[in-house]
Amino acid sequence: MEQFGTLSLILLATAIAGHFSARVNFPPVIGQLLVGVLLGPAVLNWIRPDDFITTFSNIGVVLLMFIGGLESDLDLLKKYLKPSLLVALAGMILPIAGSFLVGELFSFNFVENMFLGVIFAATSVSISVEVLKNMRQLDSPEGTTILGAAVVDDVLSIIVLSLLVSLEGGKVEGASQTPLWLSLILQLLFFVGLFVVSRYVVSFLMKLGARWLIPVPETVMALILGLGAAYFAELVGLSAAIGAFFAGIAIGQTPYSQQIDRKVEPIGYAMFIPVFFVSVGLNLTLTGLAEDFWLFLILTVVSIFSKWVGAGGGALLAKFNGKSAAMIGAGMISRGEMALIIAQLGFNAHLLSPANYSAVIGAIVVTTLCAPIILRQQIKNLKK
Repeated sequence: MEQFGTLSLILLATAIAGHFSARVNFPPVIGQLLVGVLLGPAVLNWIRPDDFITTFSNIGVVLLMFIGGLESDLDLLKKYLKPSLLVALAGMILPIAGSFLVGELFSFNFVENMFLGVIFAATSVSISVEVLKNMRQLDSPEGTTILGAAVVDDVLSIIVLSLLVSLEGGKVEGASQTPLWLSLILQLLFFVGLFVVSRYVVSFLMKLGARWLIPVPETVMALILGLGAAYFAELVGLSAAIGAFFAGIAIGQTPYSQQIDRKVEPIGYAMFIPVFFVSVGLNLTLTGLAEDFWLFLILTVVSIFSKWVGAGGGALLAKFNGKSAAMIGAGMISRGEMALIIAQLGFNAHLLSPANYSAVIGAIVVTTLCAPIILRQQIKNLKK
């Protein structure tokens, strides 16, 4: 089957790119993202986004966030909840305002301007998690704040999107037609249920799974819980990554955490996670970028600096010093799959023209490519 050849090519290319990235002391994720640009429609056009790539990519981001949850310190997350809220809120207000003004500059209508703001208010922390893990900063106060803020950011983006869709009469094809008030109640119930299950049920289920007479029973049970949480998160209108992240945190509080981490990492990093990183680069095409180059360029610059300054300003309000605030802001820059999903919804609803859509996708991808490079530099500055 053609998919096997595609998968083999992706794994070979990402392994080589990751190796040479590491040789020059860069996170391997940077090389993997560039593989997507090189092999995709932007350059060689050997691989195109399709259902096969999308499925593997979705599994990859869920596993990546599940591993991030496993390796997170719950006490630190609780301790830095207030800073996370400040970073998330400040990191949304400035990008919404900045993107709105860019839309005004290019004569978009009010709804298009608002939708542009929602797209670039979103944060995808999946790639930042990989950089934080690679540089041993995942459990630092800054890394913990980035994780917490990204979760809040995701929830707030969904709420703002739901409001916009409701105001537009539910025109967005593929978006949930559930009334806004019901969506918010369902999401609240999801978090309540997640808390109850994490506190009182997960430990029992892991002990039960350990007694199964099958290979790696604890790992099987952990994946059942992680994928199940991802499914229910999407069911109530949240990102699957949120459910997987919290499932990882819950399992991380059990005696099986290190064992699960050692078993799940090879599953994720051997196949699914590289495909996720490549899929981000595959979304970059040159079609429409030449005609809408100035929109693409200005939107890219504004999206990077508005999130960096906004989230960093929130960190300063939370009493972080300048270098820590700069690192936190850098960790929130990546837009990734969350912004791509929102942009696709807007395109289906005819809120963005095809030419503008190409410029927006280009800005999302370039922003995501720049994010790990900026974050890595800020971590180095902080260590100095």
